[in-house]
Amino acid sequence: MTNPRHWWQDGAIYQIYPRSFEDSNADGVGDLPGILDRLDYLVDLGIAAIWISPFYPSPMADFGYDVADYTGVDPLFGTLADFDRLIEAAHAKGLRVILDFVPNHSSDRHPWFLESRSSKDNPKRGWYLWRDPGPDGRPPNNWMSQFGGPAWTFDALTGQYYCHSFLKEQPDLNWHNPQVREAIYAAMRFWLDKGVDGFRMDVLWLLIKDDQFRDNPPNPDWRPGDSTSWMVLPRYTADQPETHLIVAEMRAVMDKYPERVLIGEIYLPLSELVRYYGQDLTGAQMPFNFRLIQAEWRADPIADLIREYEALLPQGAWPNWVMGNHDQRRLASRLGPAQARTAAVLLLTLRGTPTMYYGDELGLPDAHIAPDQVQDPAEKNQPGIGQGRDPERSPMLWDRTPGAGFTTGRPWLPFAADPATASVAAQDGDPASMLTLYRCLLALRRELPALHAGSIEYVFTHDGVLGYVRREGAERVQVMLNLTNEWRHIDFPAGRLLLSSAPERELWKVVSSFDLRPAEAVVVALP
Repeated sequence: MTNPRHWWQDGAIYQIYPRSFEDSNADGVGDLPGILDRLDYLVDLGIAAIWISPFYPSPMADFGYDVADYTGVDPLFGTLADFDRLIEAAHAKGLRVILDFVPNHSSDRHPWFLESRSSKDNPKRGWYLWRDPGPDGRPPNNWMSQFGGPAWTFDALTGQYYCHSFLKEQPDLNWHNPQVREAIYAAMRFWLDKGVDGFRMDVLWLLIKDDQFRDNPPNPDWRPGDSTSWMVLPRYTADQPETHLIVAEMRAVMDKYPERVLIGEIYLPLSELVRYYGQDLTGAQMPFNFRLIQAEWRADPIADLIREYEALLPQGAWPNWVMGNHDQRRLASRLGPAQARTAAVLLLTLRGTPTMYYGDELGLPDAHIAPDQVQDPAEKNQPGIGQGRDPERSPMLWDRTPGAGFTTGRPWLPFAADPATASVAAQDGDPASMLTLYRCLLALRRELPALHAGSIEYVFTHDGVLGYVRREGAERVQVMLNLTNEWRHIDFPAGRLLLSSAPERELWKVVSSFDLRPAEAVVVALP
C-alpha cells in the first residue's frame, strides 16, 4: 500500500465544541479567541486538524445548529475577524481547520424562512417544505421529529404546515429546489475562499425527503416510553436515492479548491454508509463511520465490524473511525476509565482517519446535570429517556483554578470532573495519565508508516482479546487489546514492545508472550 496522498488520510481530527473549549471574555461560554489561545496545546497533542462545531449567527434554540446566517459568526463566539485570525494562526502552526456545516435546515429566524412564511406566493416559499393540513387539520403525514413529536408545525398566517426534522425552530430546507442548492453552495464557497480545509456536513443522509410525502411505515419495535421519533421507520425521510446526487454536487464545489475534505455525518448500516463515497469516489471522502460508538464492547463483534467495513469499502476509498462526539456519551462513561484507555489504542491504531472528541484525551466522564441545569432541547422535549446531550458537552478542564482555566465567569454547564486531578495541568508530565497515553499514541501513529498508511491484516480474537497487524512495506506492527476486565495470556511472534496502555509496562523490551492486564492494550513492532 502506498503512502497516503492527502493530509486528511495521514493525521487525526479533533472535534471542538466551541461553547465548551475556552472562554476568553468571562461570559461562561467558549469562543473563537479561546480556541486561538489553545492552538499550541493542540499542536503538542499531535492532531492534524480541528473540526469546530457551529459558531454561525443563531438564536441558539439548538446551540448553533439552527443557523440564521451561513456566512457569519455569532457575537457569542466572536467576529469574522476573530475567525480570520484563528485560521491564519492554525495554518501557521500546521493545523487544518474543518467547519461544521448545517445544510438540512436553517433557523426559523433566517431571512430565507422569514420570506418563505410571509405568504404562499413569496419567491422563497419553495425553499422550504410546506403542505396543506391533512384531514381534520392534522399534520400532512406521520413523519416524526428527531426531537420528539410530529415533524410538522402549523403556520396560522398561511394556513399550511412546514416540515422540521428537529425542533420547530429548525425548518427543513427543500433540497429538491435548485435555488436552495446554489445558495448553500455559495455559502460553502464563502468559507472555502477564507481557507477552510473542509466541512463536516450535519445529518447528510437526511437532506432529501420523499417528494410524494408518503407516510413512513410504523416501527414494530417501538414501545411506549421510547422516543416518539422512533414510532415510524424513516423510509421516506432518510437516505433517499437523490441524496447521492446532492453529495456529488457538494464534492464538485469542493474539488475546485485543492486539498479540501468533505465529511458526512451519516448514521446508517455499513452497507448503506459506504455508498456515500459516491460513484467512482466522487462523493464524500469520509462518510463518518460511527459503528464503534454503537458496537458492543467485546472482541468478537468488533473484529466482525472491522472485517465487514474493510470488505465493503469501495476500491480506493479511505476508511475512518469515530468513538465519540457531541451527541454521544463520553468514552469513559460508556466503557469505564480502564477500557477508555484501551479504546484510545483501538481508535488510533486502526486503518483510516481517527476522529477524537475534545476532553476524551483527559478521560473526562459525562457530567452530572441536575434538572435545573438542563440546557439541551432534546432533554427538555423528552425528559428522562436518555436523549439529553448536556453531559458530554461539559467544559474542558485546563488547570486547577476554580474555573478550570475554561472561564473566570460561571460556566454554561457544570464541569464533569475535579480540575485538581483531571485537568490538562494535572495530567501534563504524568507518565500514567490519559493525556500522556494519547500524546504517545498520536506520536507513534505519525512516526510509523504502518500505523498511518499501512494495511490491516490478520484480524483475530482469542478469549476476549482483539488483535490485528498493521503493515507498510517491510514494517509490521502487532496490536492486541484486552477487552475484558480479567487477565489474559497472549503468545505472538517475538517483537519489541512500543506502547502499552498500562503505564507500568517496561517498553522497548523484546517480548514474545506475556499476560495482558485487565483492559490492557499493547503495540508491538514485529521483525
